[in-house]
Amino acid sequence: MTKIHKTAIVEDGAQLGENVEVGAYAYIGSRAVLGDGCVVQHHATVDGNTTMGSNNCVFPYAFIGGKTHDLKFKGGEPGLKIGNDNVFREYTTAHMATSDGGYTRIGNGNNILAYSHIAHDCVVGDKIVMSSHAALGGHVVVEDCAVIGWGSGVHQFCRVGAYAMLSGSSKLVKDLPPFFMADGSPAQVCSINKINMQRNGFTLEEIDSAFSAFKLIYKHRLSRTHAIEELEKRADLESSRVLKAILSFARGRSERGLA
Repeated sequence: MTKIHKTAIVEDGAQLGENVEVGAYAYIGSRAVLGDGCVVQHHATVDGNTTMGSNNCVFPYAFIGGKTHDLKFKGGEPGLKIGNDNVFREYTTAHMATSDGGYTRIGNGNNILAYSHIAHDCVVGDKIVMSSHAALGGHVVVEDCAVIGWGSGVHQFCRVGAYAMLSGSSKLVKDLPPFFMADGSPAQVCSINKINMQRNGFTLEEIDSAFSAFKLIYKHRLSRTHAIEELEKRADLESSRVLKAILSFARGRSERGLA
């Protein structure tokens, strides 16, 4: 049974699934769609053209579905699409896209901790962790199982690869490849994210492959282009999902270049 506190405001037109809970003084806008089992706790807001899947939890004072900060906004019907099983902790914000018909997209099983911000037109994958006070600028792409550390910022149009980690209090201004770790301001790649790989079931051989790729790209004094070409020559692409992911990321479209 859906439970709506008597002090909450649910605007006409909002669509709530089964077993949704809306706490005291929460606000649900007229275009919001909340799937089954979502919980919007007291004083939280879900507004705008926002569609949520099932079992998302929005903690107090979070604001999901706010208007873009982008000054290029010209009106229309941009939106925000959110998958299932996400947690948005206190004071987090996630904004709609800028262009008419565009969407900010957030996948499944993400843990967005207090005071974090996901800006317009971002594409966030599954099972990422954003520590408190982390922020993604507009058009950022974060792939599955990445970690953004406390107080860190990712510049507009940057990409963060799967299983990568941006350390706390860092500023990322270029793309961070999968499985690697970056630290500093501006952030520089310093190692592989070994612990994250171990936690997600990668074998010792796969972890060694990631470390070998890291050394080739960042320790052999090769240009990025030559390092990627050399890695492609050496890689057993048929058997190594790790090297496939790194090379695919490096060869992908980039607005900022590799960190």
